[in-house]
Amino acid sequence: MSNEKCNAKVGVGINQARKRRKNMAKSVNKKNFEILNKTKTNSSIDELVFADVKSAVLGNDYELSLVIVGKNEIRRLNKSYRNVDEATDILSFTVSGKEGEIFLCPEIALKEAPRFGRNYDNFMKFLFIHGLTHLKGFEHSSKMESEEKKTRKKFRV
Repeated sequence: MSNEKCNAKVGVGINQARKRRKNMAKSVNKKNFEILNKTKTNSSIDELVFADVKSAVLGNDYELSLVIVGKNEIRRLNKSYRNVDEATDILSFTVSGKEGEIFLCPEIALKEAPRFGRNYDNFMKFLFIHGLTHLKGFEHSSKMESEEKKTRKKFRV
C-alpha cells in the first residue's frame, strides 16, 4: 500500500461527478457518498457497506467521492500529485474540511491482496478504510494503524 494523503483539488470526483454521472458504469449516492466507476469492469463493491463504513469513519456530513479507476489513470494521478511514476492501489485527496476523494484501482488491489493475506473483496474494504483514515487526518503511524483496526473490527474486515 503506497497511499498517501494528498492535499490537492483533483476535481474528478466531487466537482465533475454530477456532469459525468450519465457516462459512468455505476454510481450510488447515499449519505453524501458517491461511487463512480470509470472502468468497464464490475468492481464488486458493496455500495451500502462502503457507505456505512464512510459514515462511521468520517460522519454523514462529509461529502466523499469514491472513484474506481484503471491502472493507467491511477498512475497518472500518482505521478501528477505525488511525483511517483507508478500505479498504486489507492489515493486519497482532501478537497476541503468536509470533502474528499478516494481513487481506488481494483486491478492493482487484485494483485496486492495475497501479499496482505486477504481475498479481493476484503482487501478492497481494507484499502477503503485506509483511505478514509487518511482523510480523517491521520498519517502513517501506529496511531493510524490503531484507528484502522477499530474500524476493521467493527466491519469485520
